[in-house]
Amino acid sequence: MPWKHWSPERLGVALAIVAALGFSFKAIFVKLAYAVPQVVPVDAVTLLSLRMLFALPVFAWVAFQSGRAAPPLSRRDWMTLAALGMLGYYGASIFDFIGLQYISAGLERLILFTYPTLTVLIGVLFMGRPIHRREMAALLLTYAGIALAFFHDLEFVGETNAVLIGGLFVFASSLAYALYLSGSASMIQRLGTARFTALTMIVSTLATQIHFFLAQPPSALNQPLPVYAYSAAMALFSTVLPVFTLSAAIRRIGPSPTVLIGTLGPVLTIAFGWWLLGEPLSLAQMAGVGLVLAGVMLVSRR
Repeated sequence: MPWKHWSPERLGVALAIVAALGFSFKAIFVKLAYAVPQVVPVDAVTLLSLRMLFALPVFAWVAFQSGRAAPPLSRRDWMTLAALGMLGYYGASIFDFIGLQYISAGLERLILFTYPTLTVLIGVLFMGRPIHRREMAALLLTYAGIALAFFHDLEFVGETNAVLIGGLFVFASSLAYALYLSGSASMIQRLGTARFTALTMIVSTLATQIHFFLAQPPSALNQPLPVYAYSAAMALFSTVLPVFTLSAAIRRIGPSPTVLIGTLGPVLTIAFGWWLLGEPLSLAQMAGVGLVLAGVMLVSRR
């Protein structure tokens, strides 16, 4: 296996890219599930509930295996895990799923990717972390590119109110996810990647199911087969795989480089949105893609 001989930095970069690929497909699966023909389309809470239920067996098994020889968690550990689980994969996900009912997959991913800036700023303002010149340059490049592509999407969306509503929900998702990433690094170092990830995902799953049963009747889980298929694909390819690779990347290279490399996500989502959903492309969007890739290459250099 060639990656066994890679340095921790190089492996961390590769893991962050894999996470970006998996996460970039999430919006595509959500939009495809919303488009499944039925009398009442699947709603955000039900779709998120299905996603988490399909992913739960994997996380439960990982939590059991990784916790057998590990020391017991303190009350403070459980409180921290509960807070991070509520922020990262419940709060961020439910806001994101609601936002996708109003805006395109490409625009959703672009707004969502304000979270690298928010993560870096949270670290600088509240955790005493320095910001290096290369990180600053990468931020400027990637977000100049995102701004160009964002301008393109606004040109092609007719309903301004829908864009604003969806955009606000997705920005709330971005903020919740930035807070999760900012608080996760120390817990990952203490508990290990697998155990931390599995436990936070179990917390998120419990929160999601409570929300579902408070908001929907159990019969809402009766959905057409394509909705189940998209939910299962989302659970495995856009949840289990990227969640573990993201945590492993954070452990090796830290949160700021990880989220900056993750700006590949909007580029991939735009490409898949054009290919699978028929979302339009433009020269401004392509210029934005070039700037994002330049920023990723800069921060990925050893």
